[in-house]
Amino acid sequence: MSRPPYTRAARLPQILQQRIVIIDGAMGTMIQRHRLGEAEFRGERFRDHPTDLKGNNDLLSITRPALIREIHDAYLAAGADIIETNTFGATRIAQEDYGLGDLAREMNLAAARLARVAADAAATADKPRFVAGALGPTPRTASISPDVNDPGARNTSFDELRAAYHEQAAGLLEGGADLFLVETIFDTLNAKAAIFALEELMEASGERLPVIVSGTVTDASGRILSGQTVPAFWHSVRHARPIAVGLNCALGAALMRPYIEELSKVAADTWISCYPNAGLPNPMSETGFDETPAVTAGLMEEFARAGFLNIAGGCCGTTPQHIAEIAKRVSAYRPRGRHDPLFRELAAA
Repeated sequence: MSRPPYTRAARLPQILQQRIVIIDGAMGTMIQRHRLGEAEFRGERFRDHPTDLKGNNDLLSITRPALIREIHDAYLAAGADIIETNTFGATRIAQEDYGLGDLAREMNLAAARLARVAADAAATADKPRFVAGALGPTPRTASISPDVNDPGARNTSFDELRAAYHEQAAGLLEGGADLFLVETIFDTLNAKAAIFALEELMEASGERLPVIVSGTVTDASGRILSGQTVPAFWHSVRHARPIAVGLNCALGAALMRPYIEELSKVAADTWISCYPNAGLPNPMSETGFDETPAVTAGLMEEFARAGFLNIAGGCCGTTPQHIAEIAKRVSAYRPRGRHDPLFRELAAA
């Protein structure tokens, strides 16, 4: 029997009205700090796999579950209300690069179960914890040609993306995710395929989970890679009625500020999420990025003071120390309000 819609996430809209909610930080760069070798990615099960597997972080939910659980636990101890599953690249499309396309659903199921157990262990009556099933952008784009000499060429299609996202989301749902996070969007058409797949899955399963949609502004043009400005991106995904829309990755908070401010103004009828990188890449830094926890948290505090935030966290280069400092700094500020509460029935539940 399926659980009723929003059973575990029923309190999330209420909490979002009361305070700024904390999402976790980076998974990939935290894994990189362990300097795992090929054998450690493979484990015994994939010892004889014909393709190199080093760097396939999503596989670690199966081959090194204790490591992924350790990272989840660290973010929860730092104060994260929401932890993301280790599934950024766990689609059939992405896993085909490693010869593991058929393992996609298993990866998502394993990752969601790991996060679920960690979240439940940390949850209290006063501080519930939520699992966000993370759906990354895939390494292929439906809007941009991979061949500069053939602008009409594509290396994937909407239907291929939709099927891959549906398979991924089904594993996340079965594993116990409370909400879906379509993140690091560089191509709005890819995001639309994910949104369509989620709608199909939720319609068929009868379980309607909240959805967060998070785009990525790639440079000072203020556009995502497929060309949309921040307002255009919002209007392209608004039909999904996300519980929150936001920006993550690519930029640090300082460079992201004008875009999160713009999104905060145009997306008046939903909540806003923001989880930037820890500044710019810096190979000399322990985390591989410029900003210390104090610097990143100070910038996020300014966003909170300006009234831009409902969900705050970190992306590449951020650590549990970054998240703990962000949580402390933003706790003094009220969350950004909404003008047209599309989810009034959820908040009142």
